[in-house]
Amino acid sequence: MSDLPRLVATDLDGTLCGADGLVSDRTRHVLEALDARDVPVVFVTGRPLRWAREVFEHVGSHGLAVVSNGALLWDITRDRAVRTRGITAADARDWCEALRAAVPGTAFGVESLAGLDVEPAFVERFPLPEGARRAPLADLLTDEPASAPLKLLARHEDLGPQEFWDLAERATGGSLTITWSSSTTLLEVSAAGVTKATTLADLCADLGVAPEEVIAFGDMPNDLPMLRWAGRSYAMEGAHESVLAVADHVAPDHAEDGVARVLAGVFDLPPDTLEGC
Repeated sequence: MSDLPRLVATDLDGTLCGADGLVSDRTRHVLEALDARDVPVVFVTGRPLRWAREVFEHVGSHGLAVVSNGALLWDITRDRAVRTRGITAADARDWCEALRAAVPGTAFGVESLAGLDVEPAFVERFPLPEGARRAPLADLLTDEPASAPLKLLARHEDLGPQEFWDLAERATGGSLTITWSSSTTLLEVSAAGVTKATTLADLCADLGVAPEEVIAFGDMPNDLPMLRWAGRSYAMEGAHESVLAVADHVAPDHAEDGVARVLAGVFDLPPDTLEGC
């Protein structure tokens, strides 16, 4: 059996994409070459669906993406959800109430298939999407399929990310899955047991791909489960220290097309695939 990976799993921001959040021409050429060899490249991202769509054209004919830290498996070719693993409104309400009682000043947002809704006190770093609501948390939580929580966002303006994460874990007892991928103090919260790794594992099982046949790339704590699960893992240069400690290898910086460079070497792609590197 070939030692080459049968599937590539890659984070987007800080990993595959440049500082502009897009895929460079050099990286695109490598992804196209792998698609021609029938090697699926799966985007595995914390981005919500609306932001992930910006780079969907680059997944090639295989057309699958793990979105919102594993809460959603999206069929890009058919433009539909394959699997959703959201949070019930009751579980979300209980978790938020426990955290707010323990850590005053916490503000929440709710990501769903319909978009992003936030509490009035939630300070968003990017413009809210069209149609977004600002309303009390109780009004934002529903079990209606289109607007049910895929991911909760918890923000604090006075604490650091690690401190906030530790306080949240103690306050909520691990009832939901907490991670982060932002340079600001923004926790990303999924249903219990839902991570990039668990949804990727389900996808790979459907495709008949074993963990040891997967090569994975990431840079932030939300990538840790995926990097631990994959048979071959790369942290990006400059990645969070916890990611560098877990990954098997280090790839060049995302601004230098690090994922593309590694893949070109692993798959022995022709030199002109990375023309200009």
